[in-house]
Amino acid sequence: MHTAATFRAFTGAPLLSRGYRPFFLGAGLFALVAIAVWPAVFLGEVILPTAFSAVEWHAHEMLFGYGAAVIAGFLLTAIPNWTGRLPVAGTALGSLALLWFAGRAAVLVSARIGWATAAVIDVAFLVVFALVVAREIAVGKNWRNLKVIAVVGLLAGANLAFHLEAHFTGDADHAGRAALALIVFLILLFGGRVVPSFTGNWLARCGEAKRPAPFDRWDAYALALSALALVAWIAFPDKGLTGLALLAAGLASLARLARWRGWRTFADPLVLVLHGAFLLVALGFLAAGASALMPDQVPPAIGLHIWAIGGIGGMTLAMMTRATLGHSGQALAATPGTVAVYLLVAAALMARIAMALLPQWTAPLMLVAAFCWCAAFAGFVIIYWPMLARRG
Repeated sequence: MHTAATFRAFTGAPLLSRGYRPFFLGAGLFALVAIAVWPAVFLGEVILPTAFSAVEWHAHEMLFGYGAAVIAGFLLTAIPNWTGRLPVAGTALGSLALLWFAGRAAVLVSARIGWATAAVIDVAFLVVFALVVAREIAVGKNWRNLKVIAVVGLLAGANLAFHLEAHFTGDADHAGRAALALIVFLILLFGGRVVPSFTGNWLARCGEAKRPAPFDRWDAYALALSALALVAWIAFPDKGLTGLALLAAGLASLARLARWRGWRTFADPLVLVLHGAFLLVALGFLAAGASALMPDQVPPAIGLHIWAIGGIGGMTLAMMTRATLGHSGQALAATPGTVAVYLLVAAALMARIAMALLPQWTAPLMLVAAFCWCAAFAGFVIIYWPMLARRG
C-alpha cells in the first residue's frame, strides 16, 4: 500500500499514528510543568529528589527533556518524507515516547535511585532514537541525511557527559554548552532549509517574483564558521578568540537571514515567526561573543537565554504549530491564540534578559519570565491538544 493510504488506514490510537503527536504534546506539557515549578526550585522553596543541583536539573531537562522531545517529533515526521517509508507508529512509537518519559522520571528521582541508574535510563532514549533514525535512513537509502544520525548521536553523547560531569566535577558546564550548541546548530542546519522553503511558498502564493536565495556555498561557509565558533564556545567560552568567532558567526547568520526576504512575510505569522526565531539564534551568537569580550558589561546569561528561550523556544514552537496544523489537515493560518503563544515566548525572553541585567530584581523577573513561558505552553497545549490527540 502507498504510504499515505497506509497512514489513513491506521486504526490504533490517534496519538500514536505519527511521531509529532506524542512528542509535541509531551514536549508542550513538560515545558509547562518544568518551568511552573522552576522559580520555587531555584529559590529553595521546593527541593526535588534529583542528584543534580537545581540549576543543572533546569538546564538538563530543558535541553534533553523538552529539546529532545521536539527533535524526535520533528525527525520522526520528516523522515518518511525523506525516505518514502511508512512512519514509525503504534507500539514502536509508544515505546519510544515511554522511554523519553522514563528518562524524565529517572532524572527527577535520581537522588533516590542513584545517578548512574538514572543516567542509563535517561541516555537510553537518545541512543535508541539514534538507532531508529539510522535504520530508517539506511533502509530508505537516504544517504544525504546521514548527518542527522551524527547530530543525534552527539546529543546522546552530550547527555551522558552531562551526567558524568555533574557527578564527578560538581557541575556540567561543558556538557550543557555542548548540548545547547548542538541544538543551535540543528536550527542553523534545518532552519536554513525550511525557513527559505516556507517563505518561498508564501511569496509564490502572493505572486511575488523574487524568491529567497537557495542553499549555496555561502550557507555552507556560514555553517562551517558557526560550527567552529560553537566548538570554541564549548571549550573556551570566555576567551577573546572565541568571542571574535562568535561575532563572525552571528554576522554570517544575519547575512543568511537577509537573503530569505523575511520582511515580505509580515502578513503570515506562521512564516514570520520562523524568521524571528532564526534572527534570535543569530543575536545569541552576537551576545555570547560580546560576553566573551566584555563579561562585565554583557552577562553570559544573556546570550545563553537568547539562544535557549528565543532561538530554541521560538523555533520549536514555530515548527510544532506549523507541523501540527499541516499534518492534521488544518489550514496553515495562525489564529490569534497561536500569535499570542509566540508573543508570550518573546515576553519571557525579555524578562529573562532583564533579570540578567538587573540582579536586584531576580525573583520578580524570574516569576514574570516563568509566567509568560508557562502561559505560552499552556496556550499551545489547549489549542493544539485536539489536533494532536484526535484522529484527523
